[in-house]
Amino acid sequence: MLSQWNAEDAERFASDSHLGLRVYSSQLLGRDADLVLHGGGNTSVKGEQRNVFGEIEQVLYVKGSGWDLQSIAAGGFAPVRLQHLQALAELQSLSDTDMMRELRLALLDPAAPTPSVEAILHALVPLRYVDHTHADAVVAISNSPNGESALQEIYGDEVLVLPYVMPGFILAKQVCEATRDVDWSRLRGIVLLHHGIITFDDDCKTSYENMIELVSKAEDYLRRQGAWEQVATAQYTPAVEEFQALAKLRQQAARLLGRPLLLRWNFSEEAVGFATLSNVEQVATRGPLTPDHSIHTKPFSALFDADPSAGLEQFGERYQAYFDRHAADFHTCLDLLPRTGVWQGKGMLYFAFESKRLNIVADISAHTVKAIQWGEKLGAWTALPGQDQFDLEYWELEQAKLKRAQSRSQFEGRVVLVTGAASGIGKACVESFKAQGAAVIALDISATVLQAWDSAQVFGVQADVTDEQQMRQAIQQGIAHFGGIDILVSNAGSFPPSLALSEMNDTVWEHSLTLNLSSHMRLLRNCSPYLANGLEPSVIFIGSKNVPAPGPGAGAYSVAKAGLAQLARVAALELGGQGIRVNTIHPNAVFDTGIWTDEVLAQRAAHYKLSVDDYKKQNVLGKSVSANDVATLAVAMAGSAFACTTGAQVAVDGGNDRVI
Repeated sequence: MLSQWNAEDAERFASDSHLGLRVYSSQLLGRDADLVLHGGGNTSVKGEQRNVFGEIEQVLYVKGSGWDLQSIAAGGFAPVRLQHLQALAELQSLSDTDMMRELRLALLDPAAPTPSVEAILHALVPLRYVDHTHADAVVAISNSPNGESALQEIYGDEVLVLPYVMPGFILAKQVCEATRDVDWSRLRGIVLLHHGIITFDDDCKTSYENMIELVSKAEDYLRRQGAWEQVATAQYTPAVEEFQALAKLRQQAARLLGRPLLLRWNFSEEAVGFATLSNVEQVATRGPLTPDHSIHTKPFSALFDADPSAGLEQFGERYQAYFDRHAADFHTCLDLLPRTGVWQGKGMLYFAFESKRLNIVADISAHTVKAIQWGEKLGAWTALPGQDQFDLEYWELEQAKLKRAQSRSQFEGRVVLVTGAASGIGKACVESFKAQGAAVIALDISATVLQAWDSAQVFGVQADVTDEQQMRQAIQQGIAHFGGIDILVSNAGSFPPSLALSEMNDTVWEHSLTLNLSSHMRLLRNCSPYLANGLEPSVIFIGSKNVPAPGPGAGAYSVAKAGLAQLARVAALELGGQGIRVNTIHPNAVFDTGIWTDEVLAQRAAHYKLSVDDYKKQNVLGKSVSANDVATLAVAMAGSAFACTTGAQVAVDGGNDRVI
């Protein structure tokens, strides 16, 4: 592990405010996934602040709850009265609820985020900067039979090694007692077994680089023991039937829970390597890298064989037994859904209710898989006992967070596939479904689709829908990423050059039929098995006003779109028995799309002997129709308002007199 400290960047941050260096080094820690993952870890700096009476108060600026070190800003640090926190550490006992109330009471700014649960611990360290991470290498060593002695051998007297206790007040109390007679000038860090590592110094760079150096020593130890390179890899080529089994498994899980969810299949070489280990059934169920992770991943993985359907039921029985074994009367069992699973010989499966959480589960699993194999090389993967894992998973503070996060968006946990997604109506549909909480597979021939959204909710795939092999591969990539398809918005198309039938050439005619009709049939054919296993499945074709009211010079386009309308009607009849609804939207004069180039507009206006401006204003309501208007109807059609509607064809055109 190498220091990423850059003197110029540090100076730039330091000039912003007294918190600048703290922000800078925190972001450096947060960028390294081997140190912290998704909100893990916390940092602080001690300083001074003048209150309303003009008095100088000693302040601890500590990472606020809900902030991620990778992106934290000055506003992410909660300013807390330092002396208040130090006094709390002297109490004999303090419940978690009372501790959080006291932390809020000690805030100098009521609008600031809630201080980290480790705020009291940070206050106890008599040095300005404190860094706390969950470094993979350090925690993995502690999760081995001789972990404590190994860490003492690695660090000697420069690091204090403490046994695991619950985070929060109990941990702060432990550190308080263990460091009463410590010479802080000789101490560079504290290792909390099964939890993480803390470093500190009056100099920001030194505290950060202490972290890098101490973690590097743990990594070097793993290398000397032959564990570092002990991560198995293997290759696996999925079959079409396995993608269909994945969609079926997702549907089964959703029915068991009574709500939609997402499912990801990781068949990378590392994931397959782990899934092919001879003892994977044992090591995958022994416990997480650190108990903090169980909040996101549950304490053990599910196991799936060639037919994965039985794995869910088996996990539910195992988890219920785990709960019954450790729970008290006041506990309420969480859902019985696994968050990670080993598909034996095929890779790893991840479950979550929404896309951001799915990424968290996937990242934690990838690091855990690596650490488990390190631990095995050191003697055996030895996580904490089940009761310790349970106590953190059912910690009252974490339960309170879950209760606050119960509301969900309309399409949360559902998956939408949109073609022609990089621009126009397709892009508007992606945005509209995303705004309603959906996970979206955005497919387009343009490479811009790969970078158009910086969001866990959107998975961009580049493919030409007129090439069925490319299309099939793109669909499979989307299925692997989100687990299925519930809503298909078949939108990709183009408006060919205006030509009278007497002037029509075969190239223009065939291309229009291929793109505007045949590709939609092939897309539906390839998606139908997944829609059959979808959640409230729905298909929405984007048609055209040219179906009921064709125009001169638009024969190639009008005929293809008329065929698409008939395709949709037949599909509604054939797929209705599987609960799949099929409806069509007929837009017109949607001028903020790629189809309506200046050249096309001029050609169409000329056919009607109108100016471009007059051509744009032609509708009964005199309204401008946008891509967002079409997308709004697409979202409605996929929702409960159209739950009993299939085979419908609805115009979004401001009222076209020829259609009416």
